[in-house]
Amino acid sequence: MATTATSKPDNRHTLSVLVENKPGVLARVAGLFARRGFNIESLAVSETEDPDTSRMTIVVSGPPRTLEQISKQLYKLIDVIKVFDYTDAAVVERQLALIKVRCTKETRSEIIQITDIFRAQIVDMSPESITVEVTGNTRKIAAVRNLLEQFGILEMVGTGSVVLVRGLQLT
Repeated sequence: MATTATSKPDNRHTLSVLVENKPGVLARVAGLFARRGFNIESLAVSETEDPDTSRMTIVVSGPPRTLEQISKQLYKLIDVIKVFDYTDAAVVERQLALIKVRCTKETRSEIIQITDIFRAQIVDMSPESITVEVTGNTRKIAAVRNLLEQFGILEMVGTGSVVLVRGLQLT
């Protein structure tokens, strides 16, 4: 499942920042957002196909004009190689969430059905809880969470979004 920028609120932006894979780079990039008063909604960082380069996928809300300033400021950081704003691009987006849900003998089969419908995986089960792993775009994660809330979510953790632009365009 892919999302495009047209399905996101106008003030939500997805940036992909290629940086040198060195200690302290994440702190400098996050500090730049903090100094500008932006709250980072999600942040995912990983090594790319080149072990000397990492990709930061940053989802942030704010006015486009201010975000443009942040992009310019990012380029001033010595370890930043390239900044891509995927806000208006067709992208493949994925997240991962682990959701631990309270269950009983009576609710167990319904939770399993929800898991099956969304092609999620049960990764742990006890007499009192089921832990579900779900991957997908933001809307899919939210839909699964909304359906599981009726049983009582005990714990939840999720990754930030990771995105790649569709097609042959390389970053």
